[in-house]
Amino acid sequence: MTAPEAGRGIGVGESAAEITTTFVGLPRDAFRILHVSTGNVCRSPITERLTRHFVAERLGVLGGGLIVESAGTWGHEGAPMEANAETVLAEFGADASGFTGRELLDEHVIMADLVLTATRDHRAQVISMGHSAGLRTFTLKEFTRLVRAIDPATLPPLEDGVVTRARALVRAAAALRGWLLAPTAEADEVYDPYGAPLTFFRSIGDEIHQALDPVVTALTGVPARA
Repeated sequence: MTAPEAGRGIGVGESAAEITTTFVGLPRDAFRILHVSTGNVCRSPITERLTRHFVAERLGVLGGGLIVESAGTWGHEGAPMEANAETVLAEFGADASGFTGRELLDEHVIMADLVLTATRDHRAQVISMGHSAGLRTFTLKEFTRLVRAIDPATLPPLEDGVVTRARALVRAAAALRGWLLAPTAEADEVYDPYGAPLTFFRSIGDEIHQALDPVVTALTGVPARA
């Protein structure tokens, strides 16, 4: 496997011993979040760039240990982000520049410490790829529900490092999964806005924002600015 292209933030995922491997230009000790949707031009780009934006707001350069990327199960390789998705990101103050779509590959799943998908079907597709992905793959809204149930005091403090805290959060969420089920199947879905008007993209952006806020707060230990 060759080193991934610069700027995409791909590295080697967590092993059983939680040891990462060095790739050229990437930090050795990092936690990698992979957002997955269908085409990788609407939902997962919004989620990727909002996650980066919220982490930077909370931690600045200290958030460098959290590497965020995205891919699509039927990804439009090399395609630009949908224009309405760019507009939604701009309205949140997030940076959409330089994004190109890509198709989900085995190596993306192998390298990820946490996979967050738009829907249950995406989650099933990621898990079906193998690579012991089941314990670290959730829908975004599922992960939000689980994170809300975790006492922040039980997580390592930020002083221990954001990577250590993030790994502990995923373990805690996985342990709770069988106990905190969704009230309805639709509760864990983020629907596809592809081809829809800007108003629907904005509603999806709001859904993603609301789901991401508690997740990033739990990852970083820092609440959103008032």
